[in-house]
Amino acid sequence: MKEIRSRANNLDFERPLVTVDVVIFSVLDDALKVLLVRRPDDAQEPFPGRWALPGGFVNVEKDRSLEDCAARKLKEKTGVSAPYLEQLGSWGDAVRDPRGWSATHAYFALIHVPTDHEKAGRRGSADSQWVQVDEVNRKRLAFDHPQILAAAIARLRAKVEYTSLPAFLLAETFTLPQLQHTYEVVLGRAVDKSAFRKRMLDAGFLEEAGMAQGPFGRVAMGYRIRNRDQAATFPRTFKAVE
Repeated sequence: MKEIRSRANNLDFERPLVTVDVVIFSVLDDALKVLLVRRPDDAQEPFPGRWALPGGFVNVEKDRSLEDCAARKLKEKTGVSAPYLEQLGSWGDAVRDPRGWSATHAYFALIHVPTDHEKAGRRGSADSQWVQVDEVNRKRLAFDHPQILAAAIARLRAKVEYTSLPAFLLAETFTLPQLQHTYEVVLGRAVDKSAFRKRMLDAGFLEEAGMAQGPFGRVAMGYRIRNRDQAATFPRTFKAVE
């Protein structure tokens, strides 16, 4: 690492600011929400006091990759490791950050927030807040974070149509009705119950984990994700309930 840094210091061109931003999604109070953080209220800082996505500069001493940086920022802000973390894209130009030419590499993460509120600031705090995705436009987000967030929401909702991503928003173990409800929250519409159950079980990405308590105190078969390294892919998108 020291050798790499030494060579970098000898470069004869200016380097852009390099950051990583993380769009952190969770389902809370029957709504898809995103975690926002408040920028320092300091006139020397860009966009003082404005809301923004969690993120920060790449630390060459700590981060061996962009994904390592994203995982570190996620852990610092929420206290948990994301069950699912995916690179979203890169944004960069000479004007997005008033401090100079800046490039950011954005990721999106899916996490379950414990119901005891002890982690991930479920109800928010002075410098962080869970905001329903359909209400974020009421906030004046810093930098180009409105565009990054819009891209993340579009990516998530598109992939939910044909993947098992919502399962990563649930604590294990979970029931099929709980999984279906999470799909419906993210998609913003109902899906057919019988077709949903068949698709989930036929895909082979779930394994039985004993009986679990579902909604309204009902007991049903509980499931967990068989392979947490990647999401399962389905051959068709979901049909909406007429």
